[in-house]
Amino acid sequence: MRRLWDISPPVQSTSPVFPGDAPYQQTWGATLSDNCPVNVATLTMSPHTGAHADAPLHDSPDGAAVGALDLVPYLGTCRVIHAIGCGPLIAWQHLQHALHQVPPRVLVRTYARQPAGWDSALAALAPDTVTRLADAGVLLIGIDTASIDPADSKALPSHQVIRQHGLRVLENLLLDDVTEGDYELIALRLKLMTADASPVRAVLRALG
Repeated sequence: MRRLWDISPPVQSTSPVFPGDAPYQQTWGATLSDNCPVNVATLTMSPHTGAHADAPLHDSPDGAAVGALDLVPYLGTCRVIHAIGCGPLIAWQHLQHALHQVPPRVLVRTYARQPAGWDSALAALAPDTVTRLADAGVLLIGIDTASIDPADSKALPSHQVIRQHGLRVLENLLLDDVTEGDYELIALRLKLMTADASPVRAVLRALG
C-alpha cells in the first residue's frame, strides 16, 4: 500500500477561524437512551474551517458555488513546495527552485509548524505569483495558511487572480510533516450547492 499523509488539521471547538466567522460548535440532537438507539450531532461552522476549498462565489456575487465545481483539479499529481518563513507575501523567487516541469497542482508550505491559534500575520501569495503559476499550467494552488491573501486584505487580489484564471484554491492545509516533492493529491469537497466554500479531507499519497 502506498503511504498516505493526512494534510487536514483537526476540526473541533478550538479550531481557529477567520475573525467574524462562525466557530465550530456541536450539540446533540439525539442521544443514546432507552428510547433512542443513536447519537445524532448538530454542527454549526463556517465552511472555511479547517482544510477547505474556496469557490468563485466566495469573492464574486455571480461566481459558482462550491458544489458545482469540477472534481478534476482536486485529484491528481501535485507538488509540495517549501517557502517556510518567506512571508508576508510568497513571491515567484521563493517557489522558482521547485517549478521545473511543474504538475497541475501546487501546495505551498509556509510554516515550519502550523500554529494552534489564529495567525493574523499569516503568509499569503503575491498576486503575480498566482498569475505566473496559472501561466505555467497550474490548475489548483494550496497553502497551509488560512488565506492566499493577507488576513487584513479587503481587495483580496490573489483571490481575484484565482477567479480570473479559473484556478481552484485550497487553504489551511496541514503540511508540517510533508517534505518537498511530488505526490498524489486527494481533496474532495462536499456537494454544497449554494455554499461559497467546503471543508475537504485532504490527503497526499505517495506516487507509485
